[in-house]
Amino acid sequence: MDLMQVIDQIGREKGIEKGILIEAVGAAILSASRKSLPPAQAALDLRVDFDGKLGQFTLYAVKKIVEAAANPKVEISLEEALQITPGAQIGDEMRSPVPVPAHSFGRIAAQTAKQVIIQRVREAERDSVYQTFKEKEGELVHGVVQRVIKGNAILNIGKAEAILPVREQLPREEFRVGDRVRAYILDVKKTSKGSQIVVSRTHPGFVKRLFELEVPEIYEGIVEVRAAAREAGERAKIAVSSKDGNVDPVGACVGYRGARVQAIVRELQGEKIDIIPWREDPAAFVKAALAPAEVQRVSAESETRTLRVVVADDQLSLAIGRRGQNARLAAKLVGWKVDIRSTSELQREAEAALSSLMTGESRPEVAPPPDDGAAAEQLTSLPGVGEKLAMRLVAAGYTGLTALAEATPEALQEIEGIGPKSAEKILLAVREALADAGVAGRTPGAPAGVEAEEVTP
Repeated sequence: MDLMQVIDQIGREKGIEKGILIEAVGAAILSASRKSLPPAQAALDLRVDFDGKLGQFTLYAVKKIVEAAANPKVEISLEEALQITPGAQIGDEMRSPVPVPAHSFGRIAAQTAKQVIIQRVREAERDSVYQTFKEKEGELVHGVVQRVIKGNAILNIGKAEAILPVREQLPREEFRVGDRVRAYILDVKKTSKGSQIVVSRTHPGFVKRLFELEVPEIYEGIVEVRAAAREAGERAKIAVSSKDGNVDPVGACVGYRGARVQAIVRELQGEKIDIIPWREDPAAFVKAALAPAEVQRVSAESETRTLRVVVADDQLSLAIGRRGQNARLAAKLVGWKVDIRSTSELQREAEAALSSLMTGESRPEVAPPPDDGAAAEQLTSLPGVGEKLAMRLVAAGYTGLTALAEATPEALQEIEGIGPKSAEKILLAVREALADAGVAGRTPGAPAGVEAEEVTP
């Protein structure tokens, strides 16, 4: 078997380009020649060329043409060069073959050549593996578990190994040596020891790729998965659209009697999957994304990318979902913030605003404060008045201690969260605070102009 056949065979087995192997052999010949040639020749500027037609390597000594050679080992005078090659010019290079019989390579030279070839082949093999899997980022890969280290599964994926970290595994998922695993190529990095390939089974892209495998319409490009959101092991939502008006994208993904989606659910260890039709309009899209909850209306704020969603009282818990899961997934799927309110909650807010407006009209002598937050902070200095209650008092028109001292117990009891005892305690605390500050307040329930009685704490 000649040299070119050996190079071709190694290239096929290792998946390495022929040019890289030729360069490796040339470097090995050059290294071995420097160790085998006499010192006078080894000091020359040696180079190796490959003749593709003949399939042979040739060793050359290269000298630069100068006016007068100062170093004969690497330079040649113009006069000598013209005698060898008419038309030679200063700055050109002259090449002369250096014969190196194969039997002249000693044991050390041959060993050096072998090491150079092995090193170059390994480097080329690593680069080949890296480039191959770097191009496959975001795709599915099949592997076999080779070993498990502290819960991290090491997979054999053909020409390389991949790591499936614990954080990228489904909850309650355990692997044993020999298990066949499908995973999503998350990241490929180059390290000193080769390529590091990280795969995942929790990434939303994993669900998208599984649907491509199970749904022919997606693989053919008729149906497209436009977005995916996921809380691995619990629930996932995907949005799909169709390029063919005669093909229902949701129905294609579900399959006959749910066969297609059920196959994916089994792969995901029982994870529930909601398949939603894609909508360009965010308001229409979020209505579908919050399913199974029924949405009454949606308003969109483009500047803040926020969707204000209103649902019936009995639909609020369904729209939010357990631990807020349904709302979170819908927000991830749509790509906007989602604010969900019930109708009764909006009604209470409207009534509070109306009450505040009416209270402000009945007390024209009380000017609204420029900063409600500052007024509320002042009221929170009273015992038993928290931030929420302070904001309710400000909304009712009591924008400071002096204004609150003018209130009656009956008026305070109209505010949510204040009962008869609470009203008396608040008014008593206000009078004490004003007395400490040297300001006279009105006795609750007394006519205007009557000063508050001195209270002994």
